[in-house]
Amino acid sequence: MDISKAATEIRDERRSVGFDSYDITVKQLLDMVGEKQINVAPDYQRRFVWGDERQSHLIESIFLGIPIPSLFMATNEDATWEVIDGLQRLTTLTNFYDPDLGTSSEKQDALTIRGLEKIPSLNGATFNDLPSALKLTFLTRPIRITVLNDRSDYQVRFDLFERLNTGGITLHEQEIRNCVFQGPFNNFVKECSTDERLSLLIKRTDKTGRGNIEELTLKFFAYHEDRDLFRHSVKEFLNDYMEKKTKSFSNRKKLQKLFDQTVETLSEALPDGIVRKNRPNSTPLVLFEAVTVGCADIIASGKKVDGKKLKNLLDDSKLKELTTGGTNSQTMLRGRIEFVAVGAAA
Repeated sequence: MDISKAATEIRDERRSVGFDSYDITVKQLLDMVGEKQINVAPDYQRRFVWGDERQSHLIESIFLGIPIPSLFMATNEDATWEVIDGLQRLTTLTNFYDPDLGTSSEKQDALTIRGLEKIPSLNGATFNDLPSALKLTFLTRPIRITVLNDRSDYQVRFDLFERLNTGGITLHEQEIRNCVFQGPFNNFVKECSTDERLSLLIKRTDKTGRGNIEELTLKFFAYHEDRDLFRHSVKEFLNDYMEKKTKSFSNRKKLQKLFDQTVETLSEALPDGIVRKNRPNSTPLVLFEAVTVGCADIIASGKKVDGKKLKNLLDDSKLKELTTGGTNSQTMLRGRIEFVAVGAAA
């Protein structure tokens, strides 16, 4: 244990986090939502899971002046705020006050209070049913907002999404990226991940899980372009790549063409998918990376993929070694990609 080193690490990391705290009224917060000054990422919107009773208890807490946890936001380049943690609370407030303000992409009915024990007289009421005095009481209650300022980098936002998310459903790492790294490149990855040919190449029971194919698609581009920068942490590597492409994405046509050619080539060469003979219904993720990126390297160099050679490589003992066990090192990553790139070239 190196206490002095730990103190330095804490100091350095604290410097990367800049934030401001505000106490604003419910009305001010709702006005910001209505004026689109607060953004909720579409992928995050789908995670609203609170039922009417849980929403009602939040409204009750606000009426009673019981402190509720801070909402966490991040400042965008256009000065708008983006929700990092607090979707359930923010959506509850809009559902009660005016569902048409819409933090959700789906139409919501006005929240009808139910299940309250401390203020049972409110059960069955909507906001519009309340007398003016109670409406004013609700709208003037303070809400604490903690806002990451624009000095906080993307990695800090990712970390906060990962640590602070209290939505009731744990977000997949790729879903967090979809919230943090919004823009043309993120949309491009999503579009590519929906390619039916890609889906047929992947034989996995979890491929329909949240973010799985999107993350594999991201890995394809990241390992093709930046694998020399990979060290050990896949998560940090993908985050760094996403940040770079979010700031500058000028080679869309080139990447789109390479993706199309690679997927088409693999579809023709491997009609049964990227699988081994002993496990015809399972695509090892590391094997997927090696095969797709290796073949992309062949295509990018102007050569052609030999389908027969590629199919035989899937069960090659050397490739198994490179895709089994401790594979998260640059040596192993480069080794398996280059093995495919050399062995499957026509």
